[in-house]
Amino acid sequence: MSETPATYTLPDILRQPWPEVEALQDRLLRRMVEICYDHHPYYGRVMRQLGLTPADIQNRADLQKLPPIGKKEFLEQPEDFRLNPDGLPMQEATLWKIIYTTGTTSGRPAPIFVTAHDFFAYQDLFRTRNDLIGLEPTDVIANLFPMTNFPLGAYSRAPDEAGAVGAAMVYGNTGRVDSIYPVNRTVDEAVAAAARHKATVLWGVAGFVRRVLLRAIELGADFSAVRMVMTTGEASSPAMREDLRSRMRILGCADTLIVNRYGSTEQGGTMIECCDGSGFHSSMPDQVYHEVVDDVTGERLPDGEAGMLTISHLNRRGTVFLRYKIGDLGALDHTPCPHCGRTSVRLSSKPVRTGDIIKVKGALVNLGNLKAELDRVPGLEEYQIVVASEQADDPFSPDVLKVRIAPRNGYEGEMAETVAAIVVRLSNLRPVIEVVSRDAIFDPVTMPKPRRVVDVRKPR
Repeated sequence: MSETPATYTLPDILRQPWPEVEALQDRLLRRMVEICYDHHPYYGRVMRQLGLTPADIQNRADLQKLPPIGKKEFLEQPEDFRLNPDGLPMQEATLWKIIYTTGTTSGRPAPIFVTAHDFFAYQDLFRTRNDLIGLEPTDVIANLFPMTNFPLGAYSRAPDEAGAVGAAMVYGNTGRVDSIYPVNRTVDEAVAAAARHKATVLWGVAGFVRRVLLRAIELGADFSAVRMVMTTGEASSPAMREDLRSRMRILGCADTLIVNRYGSTEQGGTMIECCDGSGFHSSMPDQVYHEVVDDVTGERLPDGEAGMLTISHLNRRGTVFLRYKIGDLGALDHTPCPHCGRTSVRLSSKPVRTGDIIKVKGALVNLGNLKAELDRVPGLEEYQIVVASEQADDPFSPDVLKVRIAPRNGYEGEMAETVAAIVVRLSNLRPVIEVVSRDAIFDPVTMPKPRRVVDVRKPR
């Protein structure tokens, strides 16, 4: 099928009446299912096992005939989720690049295959919808995502987005590569590079951007050109964002705009808040269909009801997912945004990573709430919540909730008591408090982002 703008998208699609967007999604989905039936190893096999043909999946309602899947199925054989390029047009079959996400069962990272078609779609998305983000062609973006042993999605896609809007980019290249070549740089060098090139935008994982701002204050770096911070890759609470703004004010930044983004490597794009608390707008309703499903039954849930966020690609030619649970809990809202008027579907502003809800001492505890509260504590530079067994070699010993903290100088005396009181109030559990250096919790040289919650208990 030869595609034109009239067949693959709508003008100003984020503000179109939603029924028109749904009609487009149904049209794109029909074509995507046809391609998967003939070219997708996993979904072609599943559809045949279920006795389905493309004629059975004509719209979003019919999509429910396919069972939702999750990371387990993908990580077992990630190449089964890549379209077989044989018979596809050259642009759709040509591999542009490979990026990687969570490790497979073998410990190796899982590849996401990006074709030329997919790369151009990503460029077009951010070229035409950049008003939601606010990047300008005159911006100098400091790419603060780590350079690791394999190309992570955020590090690799950041220059694609800069290119789409005509902005410039400077690389921090922090992180650690296990290589004979000493290619990584330190946090101090990343701070110096941002100052030297007069970066206007800092873009990275919220916890690492915060570390850069802290170090810039300590070094007296000139960040006066910085006007905006973009965060993605980990949850960023309102308290965390206000903390970032406070550091930007101390540095005398040109502005204190925070753009909060939510995404995943598998999704192939981001959802973006137009303002604090608006909910994350889908920037790509012509490329990804979002739904929320019950994690047990797979039933699609109505707006406002929390469940597993699930994606289905509508116009992808490399790695393709249909009804794929990306691992987060949230709720959708299809009503027009009261803040900006956009009609694109929104995800609730507080998606919960499923790993944040764990059972401690027999009770389910939402550690996401605890993280949000600890983000508010003045003088707390880093923290980590650790769930362990009382005796490490005995998985049946009682659970222990530990909080490792790195207070700012001058706050050491009161911080342990403050944090312990917060934990008790939110979880009814008495924690063990351990005071350590901030690098002992989050070392930017060896870790791509902070691990705020760690469960080290052995399976029982």
